[in-house]
Amino acid sequence: MRPIPLSAAAVLLALFLAAPVLPGQTIATSSPSSGMTKVRIVRLSEVMGAVQMDRDVARGFEVAIPNLPVVESSRIRTEAGAAEIEFEDNSTVRVAPDSEVDFPELERTAAGIPVTTVRVVRGMAYVSLTKNRNSEFTLQFGPVNKPEELRLPPASHVRLRVNAMGAQLAVLGGSVQVNGADGPLTVPGKRTVSFSFTEPQQPAVTRNVATESLDSWDRQSANYHAQVATLSAFGNAPASYGLNDMAYYGAFNDVGGCGMMWQPYFAGAAWNPYSAGVWAWYGDAGYSWVSPYPWGWMPYHSGSWSYCPGNGWGWTPGGGWTGLGNAPALTKGILPRNGSPVPRPPAGPPAIGHPTLTLVMTKPLVRSALNQKGSFVFRRDSAGLGIPRQGLGNLRSFSRNTLRHGAASTPAYVALDTDNGGRTRAGVSALAPITIHRGFAPAPMPSSADFWPRDSSGGYLPNTSSPSLPARMSTAPASAGGAPHAGGGAAASTH
Repeated sequence: MRPIPLSAAAVLLALFLAAPVLPGQTIATSSPSSGMTKVRIVRLSEVMGAVQMDRDVARGFEVAIPNLPVVESSRIRTEAGAAEIEFEDNSTVRVAPDSEVDFPELERTAAGIPVTTVRVVRGMAYVSLTKNRNSEFTLQFGPVNKPEELRLPPASHVRLRVNAMGAQLAVLGGSVQVNGADGPLTVPGKRTVSFSFTEPQQPAVTRNVATESLDSWDRQSANYHAQVATLSAFGNAPASYGLNDMAYYGAFNDVGGCGMMWQPYFAGAAWNPYSAGVWAWYGDAGYSWVSPYPWGWMPYHSGSWSYCPGNGWGWTPGGGWTGLGNAPALTKGILPRNGSPVPRPPAGPPAIGHPTLTLVMTKPLVRSALNQKGSFVFRRDSAGLGIPRQGLGNLRSFSRNTLRHGAASTPAYVALDTDNGGRTRAGVSALAPITIHRGFAPAPMPSSADFWPRDSSGGYLPNTSSPSLPARMSTAPASAGGAPHAGGGAAASTH
């Protein structure tokens, strides 16, 4: 197989994407007089740890898995976990642990402009918008009967923390317009706006942005999307639709006898794209296939899968976008072609009181993972499952060695993804996303305690330079710093 340069592959893929993509995800369409439809293409792009989602199918909160379509009136609740939601233009919302975010409005105008309202009910969320100017994005928070609403312009990057007493908005990039008692107020970047829900007062603006424990996670995730977001601009493609994940977890190859196909890394000839997944029920729209793979968005809603003898399965772009209720297209052979064994969805809607997610597992699922010896082990036929989207570098060479030998490994370590030395803000949450990094964990930073003499029992001897210290200390003073560590209940970002 001959790999195709990423830039050339992106151009070709964008040409396919430039074709009409409607209908997208839609359960109901607004009245013609309004000129608005519910046709949107929004997904739960990352799930770390315990996350729940109410998909507006009369079942309340259920377990959330990556690549679930997000529709209007959906709600996402994080417990000991975190989540990310991706929109058509590669804009994202990241939900911190112990938070809830709702989506009261996901519509599209008659001119095709996406209209989005995201409500942060409690906790903390980051919003990172691309430079796409053909969209309207509103951030909502505060009392239900009188919420605060902020219209975020393109290229905005904000952090919003909400509790019962008020909210704090940090403008990390761009600028936002706040509606105050004295009229609209433009707040530039690197400012913080404080809102009170209990006192009728003007929002207070300060000239600084305090560091939060999850800023590092947000920044790394935003950079991940930005690295390949520009690829979707080739050929005037209307949206990225998960192109970033495809660029990271696989590549287009010139497969002998089968032409050019996209193939996931770590997928051998025995791997099958439909051997594992979930049929998700979406009310009147029916069942949608949801893939567990981190790249499993675009290839299961457009194009087609084909099997190339000796080289395994590959995906070819083309055709329109099948959103909610894609079961008929998949099972009737429209997608994919050449006889891919697509599992049949359930015969009817889930019974009352039963889950709306039906697991499909035709063969054991292979997963790459970090072992207890300090190495990350890549496994053949994992197809990227278990591999974090950051921290391990370029995956191509690892994939080549894994397919040749069945497995490959590299030294790796786990880090608590924070900007304050692994500590979380007091009184907020002891949870934080965990990232896996290639290499060896950095040595802890020494503190003054490391240089103090000890007696035979390990206790600290008197320090003559500090006469105010007790003659003996039973425990070491708090370290001035240290290597990030994994706290209990943290959520691992290995999809």
